[in-house]
Amino acid sequence: MEENEEISTEMTQPIIIDLGSQKPGNLKDLKKGKGKLWDEVLDVVEEAKEMLGAEADGKVIIPVVLIYQKKTKRLDLEKLLFPFK
Repeated sequence: MEENEEISTEMTQPIIIDLGSQKPGNLKDLKKGKGKLWDEVLDVVEEAKEMLGAEADGKVIIPVVLIYQKKTKRLDLEKLLFPFK
């Protein structure tokens, strides 16, 4: 008979880094896993490992990087001409 082992997982708060507005070339390098932004992400991962101390031993910390672009609001000509449609 197989015994079901309960695996204890502990949730921790995610670490969010805002790199601010960046040049397209820097973002391209980041997507390829190189460049100054990638180095900054790796530095934060190392800091997180240091903060966790012994808890981080034997664990792999995987950074998740989100790249976004704010959309500018465009005036919709149809809404401007027919606002109550």
